[in-house]
Amino acid sequence: MSYADFVHLRVHSAYSLSQGAIRVPELAKMAQDMRMPAVAITDSGNLFGALEFSQYCSKSGVQPIIGCQIGLPARNDKPGAPAEPVVLLAQNEVGLSNLQFLSSNGFQESDPSEPVVQIETLCAHSEGVMLLSGGTRGPLFHMLAEGQKDEAERWLARMHEAFDDRLIIELHRHGLPVEKAVEPGVLALVDQFGLPLVATNECFFPKREMYEAHDALICIAQGRTMAERDRWRVTPEHWFKPPEVMRALFSDLPDACDNTLEIARRCAIKVETRKPLLPICPKVREGATEDETL
Repeated sequence: MSYADFVHLRVHSAYSLSQGAIRVPELAKMAQDMRMPAVAITDSGNLFGALEFSQYCSKSGVQPIIGCQIGLPARNDKPGAPAEPVVLLAQNEVGLSNLQFLSSNGFQESDPSEPVVQIETLCAHSEGVMLLSGGTRGPLFHMLAEGQKDEAERWLARMHEAFDDRLIIELHRHGLPVEKAVEPGVLALVDQFGLPLVATNECFFPKREMYEAHDALICIAQGRTMAERDRWRVTPEHWFKPPEVMRALFSDLPDACDNTLEIARRCAIKVETRKPLLPICPKVREGATEDETL
């Protein structure tokens, strides 16, 4: 059987709480129906769905790519400024362990409603992890949108030092005017640093016609109304697009779609089931068993 020539690397499942509307079994089935050889799960701050995702993908003959969207601290001091996310994909056992650490660290060291990891911590746990720059909501895009090219170059240099050839520049085309305005600057940095470019679509819901229902979900989570304009929202383009739609969307940058397959080849780890890890009693009374001591 021939496989599709595009793989989704930026998918929010229902485990992206109050954000994603794609159930894990549905995600595996869509990838299978579209003949994708692999698909990634990149939920916001957590790895809650990693085991279920691995199991359903394996049963469907689809390679699971375990990832996570991690927030980095906002670069300004404005009250309520949102974190700027990047995407991390585990390549191997070490990478999965680092991903688990970073996700846990985000919940332990920041607001659990929006886990954030410090850049120093991210760079210290880069082994076995691929870093996607975050696309339209990521720090690199925001720097360029704000005209801070020097800062963008410094940020890229720092990430390149930590992640080496595992740093990938992410490009989105969700139909937003700001995306079109900033794209030339993104492509210029790709050439300047000699970094690979990858086309991704940040998927929040399965089909385009589910946009309004998904928007209502976001409003409920935020305690806002759909009529309000100054709230976080996504676009009707944030759906799980078929490979041929993504190829047409990036027809002028075919390498960016090819790189989704290359990244999938470099990620070869899934979450396996195992027996529960129970704590060991540190001090057992002489002549007694652990149960008796307890």
